[in-house]
Amino acid sequence: MLIALLAVGRLRPYYRDACNDYALRLRRHVRLTEFEVREAVRAPGAAARRTDEAARLSAKRPEGSTLICLARDGQPWSSTELARQVDRWRLAARPIALVIGGSHGIVPSLLRQADRRWSLGPLTLPHELARVVVMEQLYRAFTILHGEPYHKGG
Repeated sequence: MLIALLAVGRLRPYYRDACNDYALRLRRHVRLTEFEVREAVRAPGAAARRTDEAARLSAKRPEGSTLICLARDGQPWSSTELARQVDRWRLAARPIALVIGGSHGIVPSLLRQADRRWSLGPLTLPHELARVVVMEQLYRAFTILHGEPYHKGG
């Protein structure tokens, strides 16, 4: 199974270290690739920034992949529900493209293309921190699926 994490912006070192840790752990379970695109800081206004970022994110999307966008209005899966969702994606045998937008979010046209929207909850998180949470939750999902002791939830 291939998961491509497509994100806007580079991670600061402490976020990068955390993501690298989870990426290393995930390698036992899945093939994970990360693609970062620059923030569109020169575009005039938030809408133009999101449009420019979406075009660059879409260019990195693996062909034939299931598109999952992180969005506040998405499904707020529990860790166990995410594990079930990951198992369904695995059985579908298609690459997964997980998109994390920049500080202005994801343009509506890209959200409409998404096969699913995933919400990390109603909190507003910095996009760098959201990336760490996504990586950790993916790792947790795989440990749940493999019956490993990492997940202690009910």
